[in-house]
Amino acid sequence: MSLKHAMLVSLAERPASGYDLVRRFDRSVGYFWRASHQQIYRELPKLEAAEWVSAEAVAQTGKPDKRVYAITTQGRDALEAWLARPVGPEPVRESLMVKVRGAALLGVDSVLDEIRRHRQVHADKLSLFRKIEQEDFAQGPGDNRKTRCRYLALRSGLLYHESWVTWCDEALALLMEA
Repeated sequence: MSLKHAMLVSLAERPASGYDLVRRFDRSVGYFWRASHQQIYRELPKLEAAEWVSAEAVAQTGKPDKRVYAITTQGRDALEAWLARPVGPEPVRESLMVKVRGAALLGVDSVLDEIRRHRQVHADKLSLFRKIEQEDFAQGPGDNRKTRCRYLALRSGLLYHESWVTWCDEALALLMEA
């Protein structure tokens, strides 16, 4: 997947300024696709040059005009073509697992704090995702595909972080009893 497709998905949901798109990434798409603010701002002119998005200047009181981007018909076609292409699972590249393997050779004390830190990071994300689930899906996954797709993306994050917390707990228990 590329950043441009993640941005097209977000702009297909609703038009946004660059600033709003960055904020949206920080609070939704960014939970499963990382991009820096600079990367997002650099990609917008490329999407516009490809005619996948259009931009409209919107006047603001006491501030410079902002550019609000919207997906175009060509952008929607490109997004639909991308959605139709198969993608394989992303390869696993997990530094912590390399450290755990190394701990077998050099001693587990060096990795215990790192496992605890990872557990805390994933527990924090899990709490955040549970809060989102309670706020946005208190009545369940909804009765339309759009809402259910959003729910499924959230469930993926919930299960991902839940499995990490479980693994960290198991790893700490096993390594501390040895």
